[in-house]
Amino acid sequence: MADRVTVIGWDGSPLTAAARSALGAATLVAGAAHHLALPEVPPAAERIRLGSVALAARRIAGHRGTAVVLADGDPGFFGVVRTLRAPEFGLEVEVVPAVSSVATAFARAAMPWDDAQVVVAHRRTLRRAVNVCRAHTKVAVLTSPGAGPVELGLLMEGVHRTFVVCEELGTDREQISVVTSEKAADHTWRDPNVVIVIGGTAGAPPSGDGWIAGRDPGTGPRGWTLPAGEYGGGLGEGEAELLRAAQLARLGPRVGDLVWDIGCGSGAFAAEAARAGAAVIAVDHAMEACARTDAAARRFGVQLQIVRGTAPHVLEDLPEPDVVRVGGGGAAVVSAVADRRPQRIVTHAMTRDAAELAGRDLTEHGYRVECALVQSVELDTRAWTETERSVAFLLSGVLADRSA
Repeated sequence: MADRVTVIGWDGSPLTAAARSALGAATLVAGAAHHLALPEVPPAAERIRLGSVALAARRIAGHRGTAVVLADGDPGFFGVVRTLRAPEFGLEVEVVPAVSSVATAFARAAMPWDDAQVVVAHRRTLRRAVNVCRAHTKVAVLTSPGAGPVELGLLMEGVHRTFVVCEELGTDREQISVVTSEKAADHTWRDPNVVIVIGGTAGAPPSGDGWIAGRDPGTGPRGWTLPAGEYGGGLGEGEAELLRAAQLARLGPRVGDLVWDIGCGSGAFAAEAARAGAAVIAVDHAMEACARTDAAARRFGVQLQIVRGTAPHVLEDLPEPDVVRVGGGGAAVVSAVADRRPQRIVTHAMTRDAAELAGRDLTEHGYRVECALVQSVELDTRAWTETERSVAFLLSGVLADRSA
């Protein structure tokens, strides 16, 4: 095992005395090509081109001598420190930090970033990173080859954002470019780069006394679901408050998810799913429903993509969903949604026959189906008399091989 392992963050500025001392004593140095070309790397040291951090960690664990790992930015922030400290390698590391590439990118853009989301995009997580960009007004994306500005822009079709692309930060080839998401695919971008994605319908601007990084979870009215009055009243069939609460509980929308709300009506469910941090596409054929949904999004400061059209045909060109609420369209729409294989689907029916029809279709598509009769009765507490009654069958389907 290596006698000593030092991880050095590098942000393009001159190395500190501690970093130079550790590097000068190294008998093994791991890093990217531009790190290994630094003049401070000892000529006699073994050099490892850092591709797979896990493979490098195994080499370091078997090395007799002192090892240094060079990494861009802060190596403890989505960096190599987590892998090197994994129990299977048994490495004890010291860290010489540097300014993270995210902090540098926002400094170059002269923007505060305590209210930003930060995500990592590689081939496996690219879709979820895009969903975060859809759902939030300020996101920093740590990109990778094959999951960079071009891919981000292409997957955000239908959603307008501004990209601040920061290439090769800290080097003499550093370049900052501002383009729209639609134009990102028209350029060739150099790695490594960080993309700041900004835009959308802003809510209340962050105050100067913020207390938590990212989106403040305390903004907006309290409650997972809100009463009809918050949406101007006149909610449609299947939009009762307790039914919406049950639907949200079954779907569990979260950051990184893409939610379809088909037959969005007043926009109540779509807005509430977005308040949970998910990206939402709200679909309805009625112009009035689309306008009410847009008004709900603006009122609560959430990001929604609203698509006017008739399901199931309008669904063909939409990006893949994680969870779906079918608020209208019946069994044909439920079947079309199930063909796209989202993790979870919820819908409702007003009669047992309609519930059985939708349930059979979900079962045939391989979903585990649950059904409950949801009844809510509102009372006037002055006289404790009934004012309104709502009854509906709530169906939920969970795909067995995608139950997360």
